[in-house]
Amino acid sequence: MADPSSYRPAPGEIPDSPGVYRFRDEHRRVIYVGKAKSLRQRLANYFQDVAGLHPRTATMVTTAASVEWTVVSTEVEALQLEYSWIKEYDPRFNVKYRDDKSYPSLAVTMNEQYPRVQVMRGPKKKGVRYFGPYAHAWAIRETVDLMLRVFPVRTCSAGVFKRSAQIGRPCLLGYIGKCSAPCVGRVSPEEHRELAEEFCDFMAGRTGAYLSRLEKEMHAAAEEMEYERAARLRDDIGALRRAMEKNAVVLADATDADLIAVAEDELEAAVQIFHVRGGRVRGQRGWVTDKVEAVDTAGLVEHAIQQLYGEESGESVPKEVLVPALPEDTAAVAQWLGEHRGSQVSLRIPQRGDKKDLMETVRRNAQQALALHKTKRASDLTTRSRALEEIAEALGLDSAPLRIECFDISHLQGQDVVASMVVFEDGLPRKGEYRRFQVKGRVGDTQVWHGEGQDDVRSMHEVVSRRFRRYLQEKMKTGEWTAEEAEDGDEPLPADDGRPKRFAYPPQLVVVDGGQPQVAAAQRALAELGVDDVAVCGLAKRLEEVWLPGEDDPVVLPRTSEGLYLLQRVRDEAHRFAIQYQRSKRGKRLKSSPLDAVPGLGETRKQALVKHFGSVKRLRQATIDQICEVPGIGRKTAETVAAALAQAAPAGPAVNTATGEIIEDETPAPAGTSTDLRGTEQ
Repeated sequence: MADPSSYRPAPGEIPDSPGVYRFRDEHRRVIYVGKAKSLRQRLANYFQDVAGLHPRTATMVTTAASVEWTVVSTEVEALQLEYSWIKEYDPRFNVKYRDDKSYPSLAVTMNEQYPRVQVMRGPKKKGVRYFGPYAHAWAIRETVDLMLRVFPVRTCSAGVFKRSAQIGRPCLLGYIGKCSAPCVGRVSPEEHRELAEEFCDFMAGRTGAYLSRLEKEMHAAAEEMEYERAARLRDDIGALRRAMEKNAVVLADATDADLIAVAEDELEAAVQIFHVRGGRVRGQRGWVTDKVEAVDTAGLVEHAIQQLYGEESGESVPKEVLVPALPEDTAAVAQWLGEHRGSQVSLRIPQRGDKKDLMETVRRNAQQALALHKTKRASDLTTRSRALEEIAEALGLDSAPLRIECFDISHLQGQDVVASMVVFEDGLPRKGEYRRFQVKGRVGDTQVWHGEGQDDVRSMHEVVSRRFRRYLQEKMKTGEWTAEEAEDGDEPLPADDGRPKRFAYPPQLVVVDGGQPQVAAAQRALAELGVDDVAVCGLAKRLEEVWLPGEDDPVVLPRTSEGLYLLQRVRDEAHRFAIQYQRSKRGKRLKSSPLDAVPGLGETRKQALVKHFGSVKRLRQATIDQICEVPGIGRKTAETVAAALAQAAPAGPAVNTATGEIIEDETPAPAGTSTDLRGTEQ
């Protein structure tokens, strides 16, 4: 641990201005980002006696090795820069909220010619109107089913829509009146878009005027003795009211507001948000986070506001944000929200009436969410801790392997050889640090891409070497590894900017997918690099045996062992990740054509050439004059095509796998047969 006095700025060096500061560790990683009205006053608090600091703050300042700052003009700029840097650097000592689930929203794709109503999850897309989020997808579908009677907007996928347009017949919803069937031209694009806009207006809370209009139309139809139309309008009104009842009125004055409540203890905090639009609760979401920094309720609220509205704009930011405690600089946060909305936003604590009562409901939801999270985590944490302890005991490790990396090799009959590296920390996958490799080989001092004939043992040795060579290069930058130890030909790493590095952190345990040979290869790679503080083991698929370097007999863990289950999860995840990459590479290779190498030849002219001659083989046999006969192909292009095809090796004969027959001509194979010879993935 570093002594904060070793990197404390000199007196008078820190400006007395608003700004944002970053603490970095010895590897130059950004570990904490903060903002301040006065950088001088705020940073001085970190460099007092460590014994007087909050334990979390003391851990941060002793982990850090340097501090730097950026001066800005206003507190609002500091707020925006702090949010941007937290998102970019992902500092380990900043509170970061992550959704405990992916909440579904009701989305209307207004960016399409024929807008579609659907359930969507994940990041928001430009040009799409969102309503929610909702707790359950079925709640959205029930609401949509009721509203399609009145607003028959398209809900089908692009494939179904295209198919219906081709056959000239709508899907079932078109026949039962729950779709206006724009696919077959029953309504024009303009009329369908108007329906979608009315749907959005109703979902946004502008319900009163629309219901009043329908009631007037119903009464007018009854007076004109159009009883069937009046009955249909009556049923439409009933359907809309049932849809509205699913979101009960909670604020009588048709308020648009978000209510944020926090439940916390010494270690964790739960945040719940209710989205109220038009006086009705239109959505709800919640987060749970570890309190990795010394932060009070006001600080948690400020972090939650940054998370909620950092990427939002327009009506996605409500007119009111109601909170249990105001941030330290309320005016700056309110101004920041107003800039995102485009108009003034009120940020306050509800004091009385319906809003205070609703805030109490949100607070109870937050308390329940925290209690449920603790119950689940206690069970999970106990199981994961036991698994890590069992692994440490079985492998003879000094301590539990908190970071495990697993490597797997994948290829198809020696072609497209790739490898994967997956990372588990505290028994959980850390997918942001997964890596994949194209496997190379060495001929003398030259690296070449492998074709056929690559074996798993050499591949494992190469991949482990490459991974730990990069780790040693990171150590070299901090002076922990000298330049003389670097292997010739290794490229220098780029200048450090504080972002998380690919191979900066060593594991306590390396797991390889395989038995004795693969384990020996991985151990040899580490020994050649001088890495002696990382344990290695292998997990063989056949009997799920654990192999250690230099041992003739495997370690057999009980079938009910939590440690074996964790190793299996790590191994299976590495295998899945490697297979996924190998299939991707193979797909790209199979789709490649000799015409891809012709400079200046676009997709349209490629298709024209193949369509004219029937195949690349016949195109290769054609003369330049014959190639010039293709529309859009000039003589110069024809000469380039002929030269490229002459240099390219002709493809091997196609094989009918049903009969084993070699297909000499280019007639199509019989239906139901395959004309490529496939192997088994490893």
